[in-house]
Amino acid sequence: MIGCRRCERLVAWREQVARERRAAFRDQEYWGRPLPGFGDPQARIMLLGLAPAAHGANRTGRMFTGDRSGDFLFAALHRAGLASAPSSRHRADSLRLRDVYITAAVRCAPPANRPSTSERDACLPYVRAELEILGGLRVIVCLGAFAWAAALRLLEQEARAVRPRPRFAHGAEVALGRHRLLGCFHPSQQNTFTGRLTEAMIDAVLERARALAGAGEQEPR
Repeated sequence: MIGCRRCERLVAWREQVARERRAAFRDQEYWGRPLPGFGDPQARIMLLGLAPAAHGANRTGRMFTGDRSGDFLFAALHRAGLASAPSSRHRADSLRLRDVYITAAVRCAPPANRPSTSERDACLPYVRAELEILGGLRVIVCLGAFAWAAALRLLEQEARAVRPRPRFAHGAEVALGRHRLLGCFHPSQQNTFTGRLTEAMIDAVLERARALAGAGEQEPR
């Protein structure tokens, strides 16, 4: 997956960002490739995001690492007992997740943080492969409406049996086969700085995910 070049627009953008760099990170080597998911191989909870941030994960090489969205998310995971530390700066740091795996619907940083549905669908086989590998997975927390739509697309066969079609909302919950989808506003600055997503709100979603999955009983790996 790291060598994927399926989407011409995304390849061009992720590599341009990695070459030109932001001034604050001009001395750092950017990852500039598709991002793999990471976390506990025995995870019962998956966090499904939108896509890597241009100067966050596209720089550091790990999902939600090195930007404000990640700062908010990892602090919440630490409060929930699902992460060994409240922050993450680089893929080589000591952060460990417990019963959680973090991935994204799209694996390359998109221009304006807006991937297309065709780019999403080109990436979904990678998420599908992760679902197959994570045999103990029970809960998928969808961070935002784009991730929710991607999960419904991914579990399309199971979703057909649900009427009306499940709609995204913060706190939304639906059972699709052996998986349970939970909706959560994305921890972007647009949401966290305006109070649309608060610490209490994301804490409640993670607590619900833990309850549904029976997660958080082991030490971080």
